[in-house]
Amino acid sequence: MSLIRLATPEDAAGILAIYAPYIQDTSFTFETEVPSVEDFAERIKTYLINWPWLVCEIDGKIAGYAYGTRYRERVAYQWCTESSIYIHDDFQKTGIGRLLYSTLFEILKRQGFRNVYAVINLPNEKSVAFHERLGFTYFATYEQVGYKLGKWKNVGWWRLILNEFGNEPAPPIKFSDLDKDFLPTLFEEKTRQIRK
Repeated sequence: MSLIRLATPEDAAGILAIYAPYIQDTSFTFETEVPSVEDFAERIKTYLINWPWLVCEIDGKIAGYAYGTRYRERVAYQWCTESSIYIHDDFQKTGIGRLLYSTLFEILKRQGFRNVYAVINLPNEKSVAFHERLGFTYFATYEQVGYKLGKWKNVGWWRLILNEFGNEPAPPIKFSDLDKDFLPTLFEEKTRQIRK
């Protein structure tokens, strides 16, 4: 059975099984210490106040996840968000990433966000190609911005526009305050598209 749904704190161990190798063995994330399951469960719970966090579950296993998070602290940035996505090695190139992201972006759009940014540690041709296929456009590289695994790393920035801009925009709606009546239909529609 396959299912795209909201993450819960109880998913922390399954999500960490995907994420921990990226922390330990790559610089695709600049996180350097694997959090405890308890700390990660709290992270999920905290993020869900403001932004969606989604998982794709296949036969009871977390196959991938995606979430939004804060872009920057200042109020004038509030219409922007960053996105992150990780897919288990066993489920690469199955279309799950595209489905998770398209679901995430529909929710972020309804919340009223204008920009979503993808921050990609370079080089990472696979991630760059994935994001550009989904409509992200490159706009900047921060050179030698992070040091991990014995190397200075560059980070590229890509942007996807979610909504029109206009004057006097209403603040984005916190995810916890969003009318979620549309979610079951959205999740069902996206779940039907998962390749068997």
